[in-house]
Amino acid sequence: MPYKNDHHRPSAEELRARIPGWGADLDPADRPSVPRERSDLPTGAHWEIPESQVEHHPRERSIEHLRLTPVFGTVAPLHGLSGTIRRFAYKRFSEARAAHWLLLVLGDRVDVAGSRVRSVFEGHPDNVITETGILGEIGHHPIASRFGRGRADLKHVWLDPFVAFAPVAIIALVVIVGRRKRARGGN
Repeated sequence: MPYKNDHHRPSAEELRARIPGWGADLDPADRPSVPRERSDLPTGAHWEIPESQVEHHPRERSIEHLRLTPVFGTVAPLHGLSGTIRRFAYKRFSEARAAHWLLLVLGDRVDVAGSRVRSVFEGHPDNVITETGILGEIGHHPIASRFGRGRADLKHVWLDPFVAFAPVAIIALVVIVGRRKRARGGN
């Protein structure tokens, strides 16, 4: 039952007597992390906040934070449609909202699709058979290992071929149609 203003709020002693372990961290002497929380020990640092890394390109940042952390990654800058989706997620939605994270996942999926299309046009398409691990299952009882063991992924096993091969089939179809149009236009 939730506590309401018109009800008696139990004191710390009452809660401690009723709930084993309640308030174990109220007394600093009982908290194992207290020695690490001391701020009077010398750290050797010559700064309160470290000097910020130079921001050469605009970085995505949460709307909850006023500034970037002093050091941040620059390995994979945002690009293309996936970058636009990610920037929108950071500009528009708080990190506490599901929409923020769903847009980031969508941005990742768009990036993967773009990479697969790019690899086909560069002449080095992804090898879906080996990348999905299907060949590795052949010698390890793929059917028997799935049934009768309480696996949670049985509900979506039927989707796995579509998830793995549908993007490849779509890309192949786009490439075939594109080549046919180019061949017809060239004649």
